[in-house]
Amino acid sequence: MASASPVQRSLVSDQVFRLLCEDLLAGRYEPGELLPTQRRLAADLGVNMASVREAVKRLEQLRLVESRQGEGMRVRDWRTHGGLDVLAQLVLRAGGLDAGVLAAVMEARRLMLAEAARLAAKRRSAHQAGRLRDLARRLADVEDLGERQALDFAFYTELVEAAGNVVFVLITNSIRELYFQHAAEFRPIAADRDLLAPLYERAASAVENGEAEMAASAVGALAGAQEAALL
Repeated sequence: MASASPVQRSLVSDQVFRLLCEDLLAGRYEPGELLPTQRRLAADLGVNMASVREAVKRLEQLRLVESRQGEGMRVRDWRTHGGLDVLAQLVLRAGGLDAGVLAAVMEARRLMLAEAARLAAKRRSAHQAGRLRDLARRLADVEDLGERQALDFAFYTELVEAAGNVVFVLITNSIRELYFQHAAEFRPIAADRDLLAPLYERAASAVENGEAEMAASAVGALAGAQEAALL
């Protein structure tokens, strides 16, 4: 019983955060505009001050608002100050996937992975090439969709590691939690095993053989097929 109160406060602060985040990303407040005081927000939303403070702290971490002593909370322009951590909030606005933002994410994913494949063909180690080959074979054999999703992410993670570009690695890390927290909504990515299996194999083979342009083409086709299935 002693832990019930903190859990409940956390749930309330999550709801307050989502409400305020949606308002900010939807443009209901202009950049530079002052938000209502925390006391006013608590009263309007019917929650306690602690929940509002926790929510505001998260908004500050996302650089969506800036608090200054004696001035209050001022809205920041997320297009100017936001990072990859804002992307999850944009994609999942209002409790569902935002089709426009999702299309942009999938386009960026396809372009990044194709370039990662090109680099991987030039830089991969023998061990990494073998891992990609093994993952491609497993993806062709596994029937369970959830397991295929996990293997799909592992395939791309290995590809990005083989590319040897730390920025690509950090981008991949930043989307991992979002992807697996909402795995059910991304299931179309791995659904068509018959279509995708030869593309995994072609990509892994091209990387192993050091064929940079063929690797980029194969991964571009693979990511493009997944993009079309999801959108």
